[in-house]
Amino acid sequence: MSEPSVSADSTSGLTATAPGGGQTARPVEAGEVMRAAEVRQRIRAEIGKVYVGSPVTIDLLIVALLARGHVLLEGVPGIAKTTLVKTFATTLGCDFSRIQFTPDLLPADITGTYVLNLKDNTFVLRKGPLFANIVLGDEINRAPAKTQSALLEAMAENQVTIEGETLPLRQPFMVLATQNPIEQEGVYLLPEAQVDRFLFKLVLGYPSLAEERRVLMTYNQVIEAVNPVLNPADILELSEAAERIHIAPGIIDYIVRLVQRTREHIAIHLGASPRASLALMRCAKTRALIHGRTHVLPDDVRSLVPSVLNHRMILTPEAELDLVSVDEVVEECLADVPYSEEA
Repeated sequence: MSEPSVSADSTSGLTATAPGGGQTARPVEAGEVMRAAEVRQRIRAEIGKVYVGSPVTIDLLIVALLARGHVLLEGVPGIAKTTLVKTFATTLGCDFSRIQFTPDLLPADITGTYVLNLKDNTFVLRKGPLFANIVLGDEINRAPAKTQSALLEAMAENQVTIEGETLPLRQPFMVLATQNPIEQEGVYLLPEAQVDRFLFKLVLGYPSLAEERRVLMTYNQVIEAVNPVLNPADILELSEAAERIHIAPGIIDYIVRLVQRTREHIAIHLGASPRASLALMRCAKTRALIHGRTHVLPDDVRSLVPSVLNHRMILTPEAELDLVSVDEVVEECLADVPYSEEA
């Protein structure tokens, strides 16, 4: 099968054309990418009123949102993971709910259940916190397996099952989960299938000296109100625009070779799956959009590889004994696989 051709448009970017000559998608317009870049800056500014940290973390949350993915944030208690998520949700203008995961949490506590209405002796559905656009799962690794399974269905299928009835969730739908490092007591190791459903895993560390000073200065005065920047319709429009960002065959080949390299690396027992390749492509297109471009650059892929792949690989026992880290393997894979325009 021949590769799709690409024709340039002077006013609206790049148009993908099928082998038979028919247009496969409406091209991304300049106004759409300019709007996305402006939204990125406004969200950064609003979150910056409350949260002190790397703006790259905020960019990754925006990418995950528009790529229709979920994010796992890991770090020790007290470094503002929950604050970051709640503030980010406020800027989106969406319905928001928070679930505090505990060892005794039941699936019905997050999905909802049918309750008896004594007025007419009928059962009515009392929806759980998963029926929101943005769901904060706080300390997700404290929940037992059955509850994790219910959450996995919501993340993977955008639906929940209650008493045998399958119900769709609202769109957009995004889970922002926080977890404490597994070395701490009273937590469960998340199953690999669930970890793989997270688009990104972001590991947040302690702030620098300058950042911690800024935290104290920020909270030594009245905090400015955080204002919504988007609404659900805006988010769906931007997500659709991200899907229409042009990605060249050479960059698709680059993504495939990078992911394939993780399966061949001597220190990796289980490499990244094709789901990782798809995630990397979607994220690269979304990153290009919020940076004001109609096409993907190799730097879009390289900058996203650590966040997309670091939780999708399992080291060999020998590598763990040698104290090899997944981050080191990712850097080696990036160094081993150069970008080539020839697909």
